[in-house]
Amino acid sequence: MEKQSSKIFGIRAIIEAINAGNSIDKVFLQKDVNGALMTELKQLIKNNNITSSIVPVEKLDRMSRDNNHQGAAALIAPISFYDLDSLITSTIEKGETPLFILLDQLSDVRNFGAIIRTAECTGAHGVIIPKTGNAPINGETVKTSAGAAFNVPICKVDHIKDAIFMLQAADIQIVCATEKTEETVYDADFTKPTAIVMGSEDRGINPSILKIADVKVKLPLLGKIGSLNVSVACGAFLYEAVRQRMNN
Repeated sequence: MEKQSSKIFGIRAIIEAINAGNSIDKVFLQKDVNGALMTELKQLIKNNNITSSIVPVEKLDRMSRDNNHQGAAALIAPISFYDLDSLITSTIEKGETPLFILLDQLSDVRNFGAIIRTAECTGAHGVIIPKTGNAPINGETVKTSAGAAFNVPICKVDHIKDAIFMLQAADIQIVCATEKTEETVYDADFTKPTAIVMGSEDRGINPSILKIADVKVKLPLLGKIGSLNVSVACGAFLYEAVRQRMNN
C-alpha cells in the first residue's frame, strides 16, 4: 500500500510524533511564538537534526485550514531514511559493487521521483540527498517514483560534501555529471564502486563539489538544445553503469 505523506498540527502533537520515532521531514514554527512547550519542541528538533523553518502565521493558516495549528506544523515523511555510513557498510559486506546517486539541490519533486524510479530499476544501492534545499519526499514524489521510493534506500545528510568524503573514504569514486569537461560518460569506468552526482535543474553541480570529484564527465549532445532534463540524464548515466557492469 502506498503511504502518503501527512501533516500534523500542534506543538504537543509534534513532540509526541518525534518521541514516537516518526520520520519528520520538516517542522514549521510560527514566528514569535514562545513558551515552555515551544522550547521543548525546538530542543527536540535540534537534538534529532530535523529541518525546520520560522514562518509567518499566514503560512500555517494556509497549511492547516480547519485545524488549530497552535503555532506549529510538521510534515511526516512517507518513508524512513537510512544512515549513510551503515548503508555503505552493508552494501560492501554483501559483496556487491556500490552504486549510489547523490542529488545536489534538486528542486522538482517529479524529477526526484523519476530518478528514484530509475535508481530502483538499475539496482542502485541508494539515493543521497541534503537535509535542506532538496525537493521533499512527499506523496507526489512517491507517485512519480511508481512506489520505488519504498524500495530504494534514501539517505539524508547534513552536507553533500561530507557524504562525498565518507564515500571516498570507502574507496567509492565520485563521478560528477557536468558539461564543464571534455570527457564523456563513456570514458568513465563504472565497474568500480561509484557514486554519481547530479546537479540542480538550473545551476548544475556546485563548483565546490566539482573540485573534490574523482571524475567529471558529460553526455554528448548532438542536437541544438544544450542540456537534458536531469532525470533523463541520470537515467543515461545509470544505464551506462549497468551496461559496463553486465559486460565486465
